[in-house]
Amino acid sequence: MKLEDIKVCILRIEGTNCETESYQAFERLGAKPEMVHLKQLTGQDVRESEKRSITDYQILMIPGGFSSGDYVRAGAIFAARMKTKLAAPMEEFIREGRAVLGVCNGFQVLVEMGFLPGIDGIMSPVPQAVLSTNDSSRFECRPTLLKYENNYNCIFTQKIKSGQVLLIPSAHAEGKLLFPHDRAEQIYRQLEDNDQIVFRYVDPNGEYAGYPWNPNGSPHNIAGICNPSGNVMGMMPHPERVFHRYTHPDWTRGFGSEIGDGRAIFESVLDHISKKF
Repeated sequence: MKLEDIKVCILRIEGTNCETESYQAFERLGAKPEMVHLKQLTGQDVRESEKRSITDYQILMIPGGFSSGDYVRAGAIFAARMKTKLAAPMEEFIREGRAVLGVCNGFQVLVEMGFLPGIDGIMSPVPQAVLSTNDSSRFECRPTLLKYENNYNCIFTQKIKSGQVLLIPSAHAEGKLLFPHDRAEQIYRQLEDNDQIVFRYVDPNGEYAGYPWNPNGSPHNIAGICNPSGNVMGMMPHPERVFHRYTHPDWTRGFGSEIGDGRAIFESVLDHISKKF
């Protein structure tokens, strides 16, 4: 498939606020993104000409923000609305090897829907995890350093070097990835064994560290995971915000390239999809 033929659904509802940057990241690389309201996929209260099908797209991205005000739990209402109408189409979408990316609030939505961590099938009937309140009990907006620790199982990171440390900013109040207490260590081992851990928070020396390097207190410093097949990824930091080097907080310090650390994530998935379809 040619790059210009790859269609990307940037899904939004009331409260999402990172859809423009997400759209631009894919558009700048030559793909065909489209901002799509959830009602266009469910067919609810829209004209016939506005309706869309999830199968129209090869990539689905759920961007960051505060969908539905993050009432109940972060991402819970967005996830419930999707699950009501789109559970079966989404499962088929993932089974076919199409790509799903959830960033920040999007990661929370994928966890609430049961698509991540995905160790009990494509979609679990109830959430297997939660992105809980930060240890600081406040919204954390800061540059974060992420170490790439996947062995190239994840289709979103094929163009990132093993062990590479990326500067990708975080902006969230609920980013602490937790699993049921009685199964937590077992699930962490499964994630390791399945090569599902994609990014971990590190300090400037590339070592695991606590706050502020780990902005939320996530155990094992986990910042991003994928499903066992590698085509669904969720991460708390925002790669779309550092597509260009000049949006890095240290952009004036002698860098010779305009390429930001987040760009490789979008390049990787587009390259994979172009070869697969």
